[in-house]
Amino acid sequence: MRRYSIPAIVLHWLMAIAIIGTFTLGLVMTDIQGISMAKLRYTSWHKWAGVTILALAALRLLWRLFNKPPAYPAGLPRWQHGAAHGLHLVLYVLMFAVPLSGYFFSLAAGYPVVYFSKFPLPVLIGPDPVLRETLRGLHYWLNMLLASLVALHVLAALKHLLIDRDGIMQRMLPIPTPKEKP
Repeated sequence: MRRYSIPAIVLHWLMAIAIIGTFTLGLVMTDIQGISMAKLRYTSWHKWAGVTILALAALRLLWRLFNKPPAYPAGLPRWQHGAAHGLHLVLYVLMFAVPLSGYFFSLAAGYPVVYFSKFPLPVLIGPDPVLRETLRGLHYWLNMLLASLVALHVLAALKHLLIDRDGIMQRMLPIPTPKEKP
């Protein structure tokens, strides 16, 4: 079975690590009550990670547009092919929507985003308390949806690995399995 290309595999796993790490950091920082140096530091890291995810998502989408992924096995049921396609499409949308909603939430709260404390991102909207609350909720729920769909994606991959044993998950593993080696 044909594997994904090395750039596609690297981008996939970088995104996975970045999304899980940024989601976890977001949960930790929002649990800190009040304003503290730790909360401010975590918030900066969270924003920087979000900008990085947005850049990686753009790079990943560009790669995907010009590089066709390997075909699914012939025996894969049509509904699974459709479900996989739909899930991947929604994951791509969320890889853009989550960081953008966080960016606009930060701007509406009156806090510009300065990548690595050196590169200010454009301030496209001014402070707006009503919009801030709307964007806070949107960012939260988009994150919850993304976390749920990532979990579903992992469960589907594990099903293909452990139950179906059809080689679908091995196509995206960073290291070829012993069966794949020449």
